[in-house]
Amino acid sequence: MADNLRYYGDNLEVLRRDIKDESVDLIYLDLPFNSNADYNACFAEHDGTRAAARIKAFKDTWRWDQAAASTYHELVISQRVPDRAKRALIAFRDLLGESDMLAYLAMMAPRLVELWGVLKPSGSLYLHCDPTANHYLKLLRDAVFRRDRFRNEIIWKRTSSHNLP
Repeated sequence: MADNLRYYGDNLEVLRRDIKDESVDLIYLDLPFNSNADYNACFAEHDGTRAAARIKAFKDTWRWDQAAASTYHELVISQRVPDRAKRALIAFRDLLGESDMLAYLAMMAPRLVELWGVLKPSGSLYLHCDPTANHYLKLLRDAVFRRDRFRNEIIWKRTSSHNLP
C-alpha cells in the first residue's frame, strides 16, 4: 500500500481488493451510527458560497431484508470470520431477532473482520460510535479483535449541545 492514497467507494470492497493484510498501523473508524437519517453532500460555487446542488452522500438506515439475511448467513458460515464473532452474531440474532439492529450489525461485522485482517499486530483501532448501537458494537468488536486487546475508552466531553440554534 502506498502512502497518502485516498480510496473512494464501499470500504468493504476497498479493504478486500486494495489493502494488504497486516499493513495498517492505525485505523480510525467513524462509522455510520444507525441514526435512521439520510446524509447529503453540499457543493460550493466557484466563489465559495453554498450551491443549491446536493446529492445523497449515504443513507444511515438499515433494514432486515433478504440482503441483510443473506449477509448474516454468509458471515456465520465464512471461514474468514473468527468463531467467536460467529457466536456473537448468532447470539445477537437470538437476542434481537431478525431486526433492523441485526441488519446493522450484519453490515458492520464483515467490515470489522476485514479491518482486523489489515491491521498490523502492533496496530491500533479507534472505533467512534454513538449510543445508538454502541453496546452491541463493543461486543462485536471484542468478538473480532479479542477482548484482551481492548485498552481504553475515550469519551467526548461536550460543553454545549449540537442542537442549540
